[in-house]
Amino acid sequence: MDIENTIKIMLKGAADYTDVKEIEEKLKKVEAEGRPMRIKLGLDPSAPDIHLGHAVVLRKIKQLQDLGHEVIIIIGDFTGMIGDPTGKSKTRKALTREQVRQNAETYQQQIFKILDKNKTTVRYNSEWLDKLNFKDVIELCSKCTVARILERDDFQKRYNNNQAIALHEFFYPIMQAYDSVAIKADLEMGGTDQTFNVLMGRNIQKDYGQDSQITLFMPLLEGIDGVEKMSKSLGNYIGVNEDANTMYEKVMKIPDNMIIKYYNLCTDVHPDDVAKVEARLANGENPRNIKMELAKEITRLYHNEEEAENAEVHFTTAFQKQEAPEDIEEIKFETSILDTLLKTGKCESKGELKRLFEQGAIKVDGEKVTDFKVLNDLKQDTIIQIGKGSFYKIIL
Repeated sequence: MDIENTIKIMLKGAADYTDVKEIEEKLKKVEAEGRPMRIKLGLDPSAPDIHLGHAVVLRKIKQLQDLGHEVIIIIGDFTGMIGDPTGKSKTRKALTREQVRQNAETYQQQIFKILDKNKTTVRYNSEWLDKLNFKDVIELCSKCTVARILERDDFQKRYNNNQAIALHEFFYPIMQAYDSVAIKADLEMGGTDQTFNVLMGRNIQKDYGQDSQITLFMPLLEGIDGVEKMSKSLGNYIGVNEDANTMYEKVMKIPDNMIIKYYNLCTDVHPDDVAKVEARLANGENPRNIKMELAKEITRLYHNEEEAENAEVHFTTAFQKQEAPEDIEEIKFETSILDTLLKTGKCESKGELKRLFEQGAIKVDGEKVTDFKVLNDLKQDTIIQIGKGSFYKIIL
């Protein structure tokens, strides 16, 4: 094991982590024992649609997996029935085990677009939590004080505001911590919003006579607006299941000041090479060129080389040259041009479409048209352009 290189890759883009000396000691210990490091990631799949923000931790795990370490994904089918109270201002509605299992199936289909399925072990924490009797639960709870639990920001706020905290919610971080004991985790990863839960596992392992896991926390990723956390509800997300053209186009929308962060959190590019990209930006190279390299790099991770190259050609043609691409989408003419263009999904209402016409943002066969009323007698294969890069061929 090249420990120095492993630590360099591990810490790329990380927001917080165990002391580097302790990380080094852990790596030396597992190497001396002739085994890979056991990396734990716990998932509470209450929302099964993954975007690049969710994928930040998974990308880091994939990088360590490629270095030969063992990845154990723990699906919280037992803890998911409680629901992670992190950041919640009230008790969450419990999911049934069947709901959690269904979400987990969808989740796995997506995470294996990132992780190597053949090198990943998936466990359900009901395997061990179902077997605990009440005596075991009391013993587990004795490892943690109420004062420690109330250190959690969300619990503290609810307690101070006289908002209800159900007793079973206290069990969530304790049970998640016990997962680390059950699999003898060497490293647990999570987002910065999981700091309390992950550190709890580190402490409880010690109580059960195990070596404490090291920890690694990845920052939250801003969406393509560069301001708010990536979120589907805010519309600033890049989904891992989106087609190559859409993914490439969305990456190109991120602000220039987010390029390096996206390189660090959304790609597997080595830290030394990211430093070279940073130097190119500092030396005045056009950020657009570098962003195109980033868009291609991200797109090929979720598709393949050919699709990434085609997406680049599509973007160059549609957005830079403002020409209709060869694989132009066809739409069937409806009762009016407004009804037809609404089907593209580019606008939510006819009123929004009318405003785009008035602003000169819509072209017909390359010519701006400001009055939509003249377009109800279109010819076959008329090309409609909405904005800078969205082209559609009208089929009568």
